[in-house]
Amino acid sequence: MKNIIILLVFITNIVSAQNADALFSDANTLYKTGKYQKAIELYNKIEASEETSSELYFNIGNCYYKLNQVAPSIYNYERALLINPSNEDAKNNLIIAKRLTLDRIEELPKSLFQKLNINYLQKLHYNSWALVVIVFSIIASVLFLLFYFSTNSVKKRYYFVTSILSFLLLLSSLIITYQQYDTAKKTIEAIVFTKEVSIKNSPTQDSEEIFTLHEGTKIKVLDTVDDWKKIKLIDGKIGWLLSKDIKIITIF
Repeated sequence: MKNIIILLVFITNIVSAQNADALFSDANTLYKTGKYQKAIELYNKIEASEETSSELYFNIGNCYYKLNQVAPSIYNYERALLINPSNEDAKNNLIIAKRLTLDRIEELPKSLFQKLNINYLQKLHYNSWALVVIVFSIIASVLFLLFYFSTNSVKKRYYFVTSILSFLLLLSSLIITYQQYDTAKKTIEAIVFTKEVSIKNSPTQDSEEIFTLHEGTKIKVLDTVDDWKKIKLIDGKIGWLLSKDIKIITIF
């Protein structure tokens, strides 16, 4: 009985994947013929089936960009990069889409470590770093076994040194994986979806307005109080806005 259930689940997954592939192909055809809204509807059906991918959100972003909808296009390019940070097409289109936003916010200067983290370490998703950890663990284990069983003194020395180096790389990649995972889980980012929103100095409607934001601007969410979100901009400014004015960057 258990085997039958596993088989049914396996067959269901195959059929679901085939349906998603068919929908993706149909949606791409609609996009090529300029039927962007209909293409979005098919892409959304794929998302509802949980067959998500960086390419899916990239294509949704392209559709919204063609429809001149700034916030949804940026939102979906960000989702594409959330799955695959090395998606160059999504990166390039995101830069283009951001040129349509009204807010011009200067980013605070970054430290050397922050630049290293963004430019190199964050190029890989934490799942990819986890694979790097597995690879180095296998290499370190094989080299240690070769060292242990080798009878040649020169080879033994070589295997010992390389196994130690592999072990150090394993530890380094493990630390990076944990840091990337921890950062990803703690960092909540969102896109402003309201045309223009007033940012308050406290989570109440009658509090003082300290600045305004426009659709498409990316912000970091720091806290939640009732229907309000405490946000932070890349220039360090902090304020409060209503939850309905933003959309948290998440995947299905």
